[in-house]
Amino acid sequence: MQRSRLAVLAAIGAAALPLSLGSTAAFAQAFPNKPVRLIVPFAAGGTTDIIARVVAPGLGAALGQQVVVENKGGAGGAIGALEMIKSTPDGHVLGMATVSTTAANPAINPTIGYDPAVDFVPITNLAATPNVIAVHPSFPARDYKGFVAELKKNPGKYSYASSGTGGIGHLQTELYKSLAGVFMTHIPYRGAGPALNDTVAGQVPVIFDNMPSALPFIKDGKLIAIVVAAPQRLAQLPNVPTFKEVGLEPVNRMAYYGLVAPKGTPKAVIDRIGAAAKKALEDPTVRKRIEDTGSIVIGNSPAEFAAQTAAELKVYQDVVKRQKLKLE
Repeated sequence: MQRSRLAVLAAIGAAALPLSLGSTAAFAQAFPNKPVRLIVPFAAGGTTDIIARVVAPGLGAALGQQVVVENKGGAGGAIGALEMIKSTPDGHVLGMATVSTTAANPAINPTIGYDPAVDFVPITNLAATPNVIAVHPSFPARDYKGFVAELKKNPGKYSYASSGTGGIGHLQTELYKSLAGVFMTHIPYRGAGPALNDTVAGQVPVIFDNMPSALPFIKDGKLIAIVVAAPQRLAQLPNVPTFKEVGLEPVNRMAYYGLVAPKGTPKAVIDRIGAAAKKALEDPTVRKRIEDTGSIVIGNSPAEFAAQTAAELKVYQDVVKRQKLKLE
């Protein structure tokens, strides 16, 4: 009798396994069955927002559902990141992952509420972009040599704007300060857009911003580019040196803008989103719009993106320790 019961249970289990596998496949095939939300964890107008809105239409077309971009700024990107990871892990809520949300902010804030290595499922890095130190035209320097000389002559006189405490603009500037031996006061905002607006208006004299959002103002003469974080000089700014050229290669770090999903999102769904993202990035119009901002189209694998974010986290953990940074 006992053997018969075990045999029946085994048969039921064997029959259920294909059904379970089949249901997973069916779930992936059914995705998406409604519009997909893409959370940008910063205010509108910054580079994260720009890249998201350039890619979203093509991503939606490849998935067969509209991708709706939502800005959820605050706390250096943590508010939007937390909303994303607390959503149902079915692929219908995605997040834009940046150096701020996956490395800089977690490095400075031990109570941030998430672990980027655990709570984010990497999909792909959409694009990498150079960063630039730029100043308001009222700043008494127009090149890197004059910029450093002015800061050293007047320690504490100048301030710099960032997208928020723990954001890439904050920690990359602190990395720069530690290596260059200069001091500027940090003025945090709720996103790169508001920070950039106040710098352009002359409320804050210096900003370390991403190229896509800063470049239009540099071209219009409303900001002066001083030095860029890029592999080589940019075609858009041929007279502006890189950090490597001025002897500060560790600051020569480009930003990334990738797609992530909440922990627990099925692999089949992740694979489908990744394939859709790569298809969107293959569109010549999308590529041109990204490249025109000074960015580089990437579209790498989940494993490659995970390794990239882990490396950046280590860099900024070291910056926080060396600069003795704390939340303001």
